[in-house]
Amino acid sequence: MTSQGPPGLRERKKQATRAALSQAAWSLMLEQGLEAVSPESVAEIVGVSGRTFRNYFFSVGEAIVEASVRHVGSMADALRARPTHESAWDALAAVLPDLVATMVSSRADVAMLLRAGRDNPSILAAHLTSIDRIARELTQAVADRMGTDPEQDLPTRLLAAAAGVTVRTSLEVWSAGDGSTELSDVVRAGLAQLRAGVPQGGVAMTG
Repeated sequence: MTSQGPPGLRERKKQATRAALSQAAWSLMLEQGLEAVSPESVAEIVGVSGRTFRNYFFSVGEAIVEASVRHVGSMADALRARPTHESAWDALAAVLPDLVATMVSSRADVAMLLRAGRDNPSILAAHLTSIDRIARELTQAVADRMGTDPEQDLPTRLLAAAAGVTVRTSLEVWSAGDGSTELSDVVRAGLAQLRAGVPQGGVAMTG
């Protein structure tokens, strides 16, 4: 893998603008509802033009979802930083539960994002794209640990995909729960259950 140096000043400014627009879109949705989010309203908060917004995002849905997956790269980095003697499963179990929990602001925010995805085609499309992005990042990180080809090795791809689905499903279960269980515990239980094998009769779990 070719190592890359730190981004230059121009690239850092672009990254900062993209992050600011994404955060503004997310905050505006939480405060005023999805109907209040438009390229112009988001751009006004950041102090740029609507045209600038469209240079970074195809839709407000993409901007909103971007805020929730901004830390995807840190998942891959955390996996690569685990001890080399650990299996890929052990590394995933050690990293994902607490890391996912730190990326989520609140149960209500997650529930709102999931509802918005069900009701709005733009957000749903952006959400599906973000899931694919997570899967690709995890696949590469798992392949790096296992010394396999991320494009051709089936176990590598299945393992990474299973981890991604576990995270997504855990968020859905947790956000719909009664608050009695921490998100990290739901993710941890999901990974453990998947590793042991999903029972044919199902297992009841509340978030």
